[in-house]
Amino acid sequence: MAPSGLQYFPVAWPFLVLLVVLLGVAAGVVAVSTLRYASAAMGIGPGSMLLLLLLALAGSYVNIPIAYLPAREVTHAAVVSFFGIRYVIPVVREAPATVIAINVGGALIPGILSVYLILKNRLLFLSIVGVAVVAAVCHRIARPVPGLGIAEPVFIPPAVTAVVAVVLSRRYAAPLAYISGSLGTLIGADLLNLDKVQGLGAPIASIGGAGTFDGIFVTGLLALLYASLGVHLGAGNGAPPRRARR
Repeated sequence: MAPSGLQYFPVAWPFLVLLVVLLGVAAGVVAVSTLRYASAAMGIGPGSMLLLLLLALAGSYVNIPIAYLPAREVTHAAVVSFFGIRYVIPVVREAPATVIAINVGGALIPGILSVYLILKNRLLFLSIVGVAVVAAVCHRIARPVPGLGIAEPVFIPPAVTAVVAVVLSRRYAAPLAYISGSLGTLIGADLLNLDKVQGLGAPIASIGGAGTFDGIFVTGLLALLYASLGVHLGAGNGAPPRRARR
């Protein structure tokens, strides 16, 4: 496969336009927020968060190959009639090879930012719990799709993430939403299903790419809106949320 075939947007143009519109709405919400309070709620300024989401959207076009699954023979039964007698014989065909790749916008950027938020807000334990819950749900609903790889419903991971983040900590719902949604989706939908990729006929299996990128990106928008909500709540109380204790 030519290296250029690895680079493509993981969602079709109509949904890609919708993501851009949602990002624009989120930008409008952030524009009326106070950076000081949002930074305390998220552990990162909303302007920086918005920039990272833009980079993630652009980075969804780039896949970095890390492994190669060779083609394999798949046996199917066929029925042949000969002089009125039906015989079952094996028919062998070759399933195409699959390139395992990491999507920059759907895996690398969310992974690095999630680790930063964990360390910045000291949320290791809560993050482990949140990621485990979201990963379990994503693993349950993810399905291998012939010709595509692993896919899952778009809005279920963000919805589950919203509930998990608020239940674990209202004060740190914003960073927990991003961490749990991003890492939970990557682990539950992609990494735990890599053994099902070979034989699907997908030329590229992109971790964090097609099938899961949209859910991860919407989760990022959710976290940004949580941060903005924290801005208004914090402003109402006259002080930013306190930092987590050791």
